[in-house]
Amino acid sequence: MKNISPEIIASIQRALDEDIGTGDVTTNSIVPVDAAMRGQIIAKQSGIIAGLDAAEACFSLVDIRIAFAAQVREGERVQDRQLLATVSGPARAVLTGERTALNFLGRMSGIATLTRQFVDAVAGTKAIILDTRKTAPGLRAVDKLAVLRGGGQNHRIGLYDMILIKDNHIDFAGGIEEAVRRARALGNGIQIEVEARSVDDVKVALGLGVERILLDNMSNEMMKEAVQITAGRAKLETSGNVTLETVRKIAETGVDYISSGALTHSAKVFDVSLKWMK
Repeated sequence: MKNISPEIIASIQRALDEDIGTGDVTTNSIVPVDAAMRGQIIAKQSGIIAGLDAAEACFSLVDIRIAFAAQVREGERVQDRQLLATVSGPARAVLTGERTALNFLGRMSGIATLTRQFVDAVAGTKAIILDTRKTAPGLRAVDKLAVLRGGGQNHRIGLYDMILIKDNHIDFAGGIEEAVRRARALGNGIQIEVEARSVDDVKVALGLGVERILLDNMSNEMMKEAVQITAGRAKLETSGNVTLETVRKIAETGVDYISSGALTHSAKVFDVSLKWMK
């Protein structure tokens, strides 16, 4: 289980506890206690693979005697029906851990596959594809690792590692200037990003010397104007209405980052299965 963070291990253990409960009554009633099995994990579609190590960790948490051998690398593009990994060991343990292991592998590969599509769509521009906090509850570390393996980058992990002053914060404070002042007074030097709802807001944020500006739901024309006005004095991020059909045009405005919650909340699970080798 090397290279897997404690947060992900904890997520896997919770998922196993949820699924197994007091025991796998089906497997334990049918499969002899001393039976062994060997299986192959097969891709049932084409895409980007992520989470083989999470699947391996899942099997190991069920029974350390299970041997898992990945046949492809994390982040590798695979084809339909391609062999991804082999699994062997006590049959009861393999069958008990199968669904949870495939759930993690399928979810992470689905996120990685969608992320790679966004990354490929902006190739040749300077735009970097970012995720958001729109992750499955309890699976943030899992989802964000999958984005990395798909070629994207992570935005803030949570509410604690970056100050992002959004519209409600600005309205509550009475304006961008006061919101930034309060954030700097108590922010302990943490990077500040400010949401701008107009080009005028961009000018205000630049005057305050913030490191990063979020262009929220702006038209491409407005984003181009913001890029010209900013002239590299702050990093520009855009979000809202980002799809595979629109992301290229957005990137061509010259923004530095494009964030999309769709990477993690709308990715389709990658289809994988475990086949028993007789």
